[in-house]
Amino acid sequence: MDADRRGTRVVYRLADPQVFELWRSLRVLGRARLAEVERLVDHYLGGDRDLEAVDRDALLRLLEQDAVTVLDVRPVEEYRQGHIVRARSLPLEELEHRLLELPKDREIVAYCRGPFCVFADEAVALLQRHGFRARRLDDGFPDWRAAGLPVEAAASTPA
Repeated sequence: MDADRRGTRVVYRLADPQVFELWRSLRVLGRARLAEVERLVDHYLGGDRDLEAVDRDALLRLLEQDAVTVLDVRPVEEYRQGHIVRARSLPLEELEHRLLELPKDREIVAYCRGPFCVFADEAVALLQRHGFRARRLDDGFPDWRAAGLPVEAAASTPA
């Protein structure tokens, strides 16, 4: 891991993409081999998560058709390190106060760090309560980047 000190905060990032590949392999193995892991995930995150999910390929098609608004609900620091192309930074803690900035006539897809990150689930629930058509990405930004899909980084500023 690499770390940058920023005042009293420390921002960590993986030093090598192979570390993420190891984590992803362990995650996939755990889900495939241990039914208990899946039951715990369903219990903690809710059993109907898949009803609100969109996979990477579908999201890529929606982006290519300009048919979706993509929200990165991770902290701004993580967004600046890299995000899905054309995603807007709208951290979960700011979302409710900034709903008027979002289009009601477009589908919204929220994402965060991965399949066990609850930020996207909470964002989708909040958006749906306020009448938005919203789903979450079924995994997250690290998986998107590892798949070689379009990303942007530090030169981009949050919307």
